[in-house]
Amino acid sequence: FPPQLKSQAPGSAEELRCLQVLNQQPEGSSLEKLSSSQGCLKLASTIKAYVATVTEDIISRSVVKEAWRSYFNTSEGQLPPKRAGKPSAHLTLRPQSLAQDGRSQRTGNLSQSCRHAITHWGHSSLLSHVQNMTYRAGRLRVEQPGKYYVYAQIYFRYRGAGRDAGPQLVQCIQWQPAHSPPVLLLKGVGTKCWAPEADYGLHALYQGGLFELKAGDELFVSVSSLAIDSSDAAASYFGAFRLDL
Repeated sequence: FPPQLKSQAPGSAEELRCLQVLNQQPEGSSLEKLSSSQGCLKLASTIKAYVATVTEDIISRSVVKEAWRSYFNTSEGQLPPKRAGKPSAHLTLRPQSLAQDGRSQRTGNLSQSCRHAITHWGHSSLLSHVQNMTYRAGRLRVEQPGKYYVYAQIYFRYRGAGRDAGPQLVQCIQWQPAHSPPVLLLKGVGTKCWAPEADYGLHALYQGGLFELKAGDELFVSVSSLAIDSSDAAASYFGAFRLDL
């Protein structure tokens, strides 16, 4: 009981009558209609304020407890599952995987200018993620149809010697509909002239575009040369995200 109630004289006849009247009132009744007695109105107001304070405190504690439980389960030490969101993915190039890419897919149905399909992307690290899409063997599979912005960047580290100082580097984003051969979506070409005495040359190709995709469609990146700097995860990447237009 709050100090305001304790300070009043306990057990008086007027207080007992007020409590009886309060108990008989229907829910939502106005305090002014209870009695003309100022003492009775004061007692009713004090009780009402106390109940409101207790209710607010209970609600606040419940909200904090639920928020804490949602963000982190202290008993099991596990993060809660991610909430459903728009389809998106951002993949970064895995180091020391380019030799495997060269052996696994070199020609196939790909054009000569982009004959090497990159099949090893990192998809579960600090710099990468896959949400409401599927990743497998270098390919992103669309699960929900819609308009997607698709992008990629490859950081080439081409080592040339003598006159071979102006290579043509090509980067392609391929789209493969279900039960159909790959279709070229985007193609980037870069030709750089480096000094003959240079040990190597660096060149980054970026491309991106908006496309209508269906469920079951797959996306992947192919390049003309595997002379790629795979040591920097922030330099070579591949991704897509759906836009609600």
